[in-house]
Amino acid sequence: MQHTGKERAEFSIRELASEFELTPRTIRFYEDHGLLAPRRAGQRRIYSPSDRTRLKLTLRGKRLGLSLSEIRELIDMYEPGRDERPQLERFLAVLGSHKASLLQQRADLEAQLSELLAFEKKVRKQLKRS
Repeated sequence: MQHTGKERAEFSIRELASEFELTPRTIRFYEDHGLLAPRRAGQRRIYSPSDRTRLKLTLRGKRLGLSLSEIRELIDMYEPGRDERPQLERFLAVLGSHKASLLQQRADLEAQLSELLAFEKKVRKQLKRS
């Protein structure tokens, strides 16, 4: 999408889907989870620049591995012009929790791999003896 000097006031679901390489179904899914709130014109959904920003932040949160409820909580805390410190502190807490979870998963995977390698070694020894 080409941007001129003026920011667009509204977007269709197809425009957002194209811009962010998503399906309209995915956008409706995020809408169902309270992440987007387009206005309606009959059956058409009309998304605002704020919805576009929320979609961009949702996708960023998904890339970080955050849950939709965590993403919604963080996005809902943000209000332009308001002190962003509480939001940033909560974001750090969510990131810290997620990082701890990933580190635990990595430790679990490393333990499983180690056990797997030990069993593999035993089986290879038994095969050599047979």
